[in-house]
Amino acid sequence: MKRRVLVWGGAVVAGLLVVVAGSNAWLWVVSAGHRSEVGQAPDAPVVIVPGAKVAEDGTPMSYLRGRLDVAIDLVRAGKAARILVSGDAGGISGDEIAAMTSYLVSRGIDPAIIEPDPAGLSTRETCERARQHYAVDRALIVTQYEHLPRAVALCRAAGIEADGVTAYCECRRITKVRNNLREWLAAPKAIFALLFR
Repeated sequence: MKRRVLVWGGAVVAGLLVVVAGSNAWLWVVSAGHRSEVGQAPDAPVVIVPGAKVAEDGTPMSYLRGRLDVAIDLVRAGKAARILVSGDAGGISGDEIAAMTSYLVSRGIDPAIIEPDPAGLSTRETCERARQHYAVDRALIVTQYEHLPRAVALCRAAGIEADGVTAYCECRRITKVRNNLREWLAAPKAIFALLFR
């Protein structure tokens, strides 16, 4: 009996690993040709910055700072004219929209080109709301390397001609490991959303 339980348990774990690995591979394939660094990024009317955790003092933490700095670089390089900051305005860690807007303005970005979406509570919602509520049909989306395939795939599925631009992160190793694991586990849910829209 114990042996049978171990065999079935092993089969379930193996199956889950196949699903997770397959989902991640699919997202990389779907987003292939639509991911780049700042210097190689195409032009687009708007750059979308998905929200992330903010510090207790209301300032963006490392992941979010990396995204915002790349968005600034894209605007200054003339590759985008507007910035759509999308996140949770009432999140546990604070107001992501206020933090992003304040950071951008403090670094010389004209407030007039910043559009806030306070209800982008997930990557999927950020993409779908950008299309439905902000009429975005062509965009760059800025996020970290491990998140980029999922973000690009979900935005393109939402009807946006999206290209992803890699953001950096001056993070501790544990932060990178945690976020990589989170992305791996989020992939099957994204595939489900793509298949059953």
